[in-house]
Amino acid sequence: MERPSRKRLMLFTGSANPALAEEVATLLDVQLGRVERSRFADGEIYIRFIDSVRGADCFVIQSHSIPINEHVMEQLIMIDALKRASAKRITAVVPFYGYARQDKKGRPREPITAKLMGDLFVAAGADRIASVDLHTGQIQGFVDTPFDSLTAIPLFEDYLSKRLDGPITMVSPDSGGVKRATKFARHLDAEVAFVYKRRRTDRRNQVQAQWVVGDVANRHCVIVDDIIDTGGTVVASADLLLERGALSVMVVATHGVLSGPAIERLSRAPFREIVITNTLPLQPEAAILRNLTVLSVAPIVSGTIEAIFNDESVSEIFKGENT
Repeated sequence: MERPSRKRLMLFTGSANPALAEEVATLLDVQLGRVERSRFADGEIYIRFIDSVRGADCFVIQSHSIPINEHVMEQLIMIDALKRASAKRITAVVPFYGYARQDKKGRPREPITAKLMGDLFVAAGADRIASVDLHTGQIQGFVDTPFDSLTAIPLFEDYLSKRLDGPITMVSPDSGGVKRATKFARHLDAEVAFVYKRRRTDRRNQVQAQWVVGDVANRHCVIVDDIIDTGGTVVASADLLLERGALSVMVVATHGVLSGPAIERLSRAPFREIVITNTLPLQPEAAILRNLTVLSVAPIVSGTIEAIFNDESVSEIFKGENT
């Protein structure tokens, strides 16, 4: 008996960022798969896929936003349900990869949660993982399954090329992000600098900017980072850059976590503009940030999903900048 080979792409979303998933579905010209979700009395998450997924190439989009633990668990449960329903291949699409900042041990008896996350995805049944601007590239090696590291750099470069004029310096808020700043500088004909900072070991999310390495005086400075969480790092860096003679300061970051005091801090900070993407849903309180611009990663996520589905190169989408 002969049967014609056919491939089915099925796209599903968790509850963290449905607006992004809808935009991705529109670009792919597909409907989001129907999912029944509810909770037991004690808060346990219940998931059931309404349509058959047998033999389908399934993609589950979920950003690990607040409350992060619930959204991580929801995605894992969705993947497990797809595996048990005989999906042919399951790709976890994670625009913001939770727990990625703990990618190594800084002190004795600390966990490496970025590795734990990868293990959880594989154990749940994910055949592939795709994420945007990982905290560090080494996270790809934490799992034995294929891991596509996407980047929003092309989106930012296109935007900045239309917004900046004059001498420019791309600034990393720490020494670890110099490679990212260098990628920006290469395409925008800019200089590179970084801020040396000291992070407190006894408290989370508290840093102190110390000094700047690089040429920033009489130049327009753009701080580039992967995450704005509480905003302490970028605000301290901006103040220091202006003290060192910068003409203006912008900040560009892929993931706008904006937790705790971030929105208040950013509203008082001397930024010419704050540019993030929609990998995470924007909190209503962020409306007070009149200088905030949000770019959509839907085109790069949809392009990646299409490439994976068609067994085509993902790196070609980013011209090799996604490593």
